[in-house]
Amino acid sequence: MENGLQWFKTEEREGKMCVFDPLRRRYVALTPEEEVRQKTLYLLVEHLGVPSGRLAVEYSVKVNGLDKRADAVVFDAVGKPLIIVECKAPSVTLSQSVLEQALRYHSVLQPRFLLLTNGASIYCFKAENSILTAMDHLPDYNEMTA
Repeated sequence: MENGLQWFKTEEREGKMCVFDPLRRRYVALTPEEEVRQKTLYLLVEHLGVPSGRLAVEYSVKVNGLDKRADAVVFDAVGKPLIIVECKAPSVTLSQSVLEQALRYHSVLQPRFLLLTNGASIYCFKAENSILTAMDHLPDYNEMTA
């Protein structure tokens, strides 16, 4: 297994199903949104080549004076945000309001990419000069850092 991470390890704790998050190194409640997040983190690390040490989960962002958390943020070698990941439960439609939520994080962090997913659908956008363009593929880490 790449990076030595163990994915999708679950156990019951206090009557609730939990999943081990290898990036946060702890068990978290296995909600529908968390399942989507874990599958997306797996995709980023195992298939798109994102080094696990450059990926922050539930990353704190201050938006208009309020503490918010992006589901995940990928950084380059010097700590510059490359992509914001916003995960929703499969029952949540990836609507304009979900995009607007990611754009609020984008306004603070200024990454080159945004990724939205509910597990069933996935959308990726490239941000250049205040213009958001839908992509027809997911960028791998090399493309993110190019």
